[in-house]
Amino acid sequence: MERLLKGTTAYKILSGDRAANRLSHAYMLDFPDIKNMRAALKIFALEFFGTDTGATLGARICSGSYPDFKIYPKEGEKLAADAIGELLEDSVLRPVEGAKKLYCISGFESASALLQNKLLKTLEEPIEGVHFLLGAASLAPVLDTVKSRVKILSVPPFTEEQIYSALERAGHNKMNEAAARSSGGILGAAENMISGGWFEEVLSAAEEICTTVRVGDIGAVAAKYGDTKYKAELLCEVQRLYFSALKGDGKAAKVLQPAAIIYALEELNVAFADLKFNANFQGLLYDFLLKVAKENTKWQRLRQ
Repeated sequence: MERLLKGTTAYKILSGDRAANRLSHAYMLDFPDIKNMRAALKIFALEFFGTDTGATLGARICSGSYPDFKIYPKEGEKLAADAIGELLEDSVLRPVEGAKKLYCISGFESASALLQNKLLKTLEEPIEGVHFLLGAASLAPVLDTVKSRVKILSVPPFTEEQIYSALERAGHNKMNEAAARSSGGILGAAENMISGGWFEEVLSAAEEICTTVRVGDIGAVAAKYGDTKYKAELLCEVQRLYFSALKGDGKAAKVLQPAAIIYALEELNVAFADLKFNANFQGLLYDFLLKVAKENTKWQRLRQ
């Protein structure tokens, strides 16, 4: 994770600000990796203080024993009013050991409008030496009034190659390549995929779904995967395989007409929406596969 982040423009901006002695009073880390948000905040905090994990200060920051660095909420907890209240109360105090102190908030995208508004004045006019680093997996829920008071550091999704290299550095796994391909550039997503064994099952299921074109087979396939615990993940992998098929890659490209693949992707958007409303997944799969099979048959006949 550290190597990935240090290569980003966001990290270089913060590093440049520190080197030029012009640190902003408030930053927003736009980082779409919920799993690794706290770790990312600590990596940026180390650069903010001009230290690293090998130094005494860096070790104290990482262990949470440095009084001029705090992350809210506590690990494992959700961001709530009491955490914001504690932060605001503490932020009126000057740094304890150094010339500056840093408050980090993880999961800021989950903060209600009320909580965000409580921070506005402090973000705009903190006392001397007090700085903020807000971590958000998405900027969409963040109020414009908050965004106007912070310097945004955006970390876009990493490349497939970067994710794969990071996974390999952490330890070889036969699923690393597939996880990197399916992660959407999010390291935390890839890490989740290679843990627990579920991803390999999802890959196999997605491939069978994408290559099921005979109407007589649809009922059995829908029943086989109708009770999976990984419904959204399965549909995402089906979507990825269809996009690959459009390029002529994979088994689906051999059994589906190009027009039918485009149709399948459109219908998949409907399936995603239905899933959000708790549609019966077996029925959803059956209806989806039936539509795709009929569309594929139609285009096969037109080509004859």
